Amino acid sequence: MLQVYNTLAREKQIFVPIDSGQIRIYACGPTVYDLAHIGNARSFIIFDTLVRLLRRVFPAVIYVRNITDIDDKINAAFQETGEPIDSITARTTAAFHEDMAAVNVLPPDVEPRATGHIAEMIAMIEALIAKGYAYETEGHVLFNVPAMTEYGGLSGHNRDQLIAGARVDVAPYKKDAADFVLWKPSPPELPGWESPWGRGRPGWHIECSAMGEKHLGTTFDIHGGGLDLVFPHHENEIAQSQCVHNGAPLARYWMHNGYLTVEGEKMSKSLGNFITVRDLLGEVPGEAIRLVMLMTHYRQPLDWTASALTQARETLERLYGTLRALSDVKSVGRDPPAELVAVLEDDLNTPQALTVLHAVATEANKATDASERARLKAALLGCGDLLGIMQQEPEAWFRGAPSADDAAEIEALIAQREAARDTRNFAEADRIRDVLSGRSVVLEDGPGGTIWRRR
Repeated sequence: MLQVYNTLAREKQIFVPIDSGQIRIYACGPTVYDLAHIGNARSFIIFDTLVRLLRRVFPAVIYVRNITDIDDKINAAFQETGEPIDSITARTTAAFHEDMAAVNVLPPDVEPRATGHIAEMIAMIEALIAKGYAYETEGHVLFNVPAMTEYGGLSGHNRDQLIAGARVDVAPYKKDAADFVLWKPSPPELPGWESPWGRGRPGWHIECSAMGEKHLGTTFDIHGGGLDLVFPHHENEIAQSQCVHNGAPLARYWMHNGYLTVEGEKMSKSLGNFITVRDLLGEVPGEAIRLVMLMTHYRQPLDWTASALTQARETLERLYGTLRALSDVKSVGRDPPAELVAVLEDDLNTPQALTVLHAVATEANKATDASERARLKAALLGCGDLLGIMQQEPEAWFRGAPSADDAAEIEALIAQREAARDTRNFAEADRIRDVLSGRSVVLEDGPGGTIWRRR
């Protein structure tokens, strides 16, 4: 039985889908102005893990994760660098897809772009104006927060807190300081679209409301994102969507992952501790990055440390070592143990799931019966599929995916070493081992011959 913590209800609840035959989930995607950092990656990895679980438990899932390609940050990058906006968004979107693939985040079923949904946004804004929840002023259209008595229900903020909050923009054209922008004017040098209110562009919040409705309907099952999005983004999404649809909720369950710090400090460029996924991929395999994210419960704060990354990589070394030792048996399917599914169904308890995984690996290391080893191999692979780790062949992991030429050269040196050992030329064999060691290649001699891996 799946249970999730619903931010809106402020409690863990049994998940009751709208339609048990098809689960609908929306998670806020990237704003494509720069490379994704590890704080972004945490959210994408967590909701990818949730979707993997949902696909295991339910017959069908529609997962929507958007691309925000209209945003002031994108415009600022254009103004700072002179790189055309289309080039910025295409380049950073491609980098995002590459980085997410490297950490085993599967593509969503639908990946809508804000630029492809302007008509839906304009229609939603027009409906809000007609219902008295929005107004036009000085080329802007703003949502009238006092008109919605339930505003603040997700974040728990009262009106005074909203006004005092640093994330509320104060402007002279607002009727109320808490009102937020649905549409704003665009100068000729920035992206803009014709609308009933003149040439302009949408506010950030209306984008997700329109895209969510377009691809998942008026009300869907789960809306996800980082804790930083609770206010104002998700609060404003609820306001827009609920008011335009006469009180119908946007989503039944709201799930949010916790904040991420780096070595105990808030991550920021000014502190010099700003880490992108691309930075890390130059140093460690993507699965190690993912495993760090899973070692802490998604709702808890996560402190990113170098030691945690080392621990994750060493853990994967051991798990892949277990799979390598099971290479003599063929798994029957890829079925995770029921215990692992059960702990993930308890509000996505990935730390406890990893405990189950380690117990399976320990059992596999001790097993001698071929059929039992095959069963445990299937269980290990199933665990890996649900958690998004152990997705490579063991040899590919240990060899670090070298180029074909590099691998051929290493294999040739190993063959030369074997020939030297056969002729008892141990000095030459040791020399070759040292050469390979200098290239971070570790040799492991065993009854079946010599295998190698990257250090």
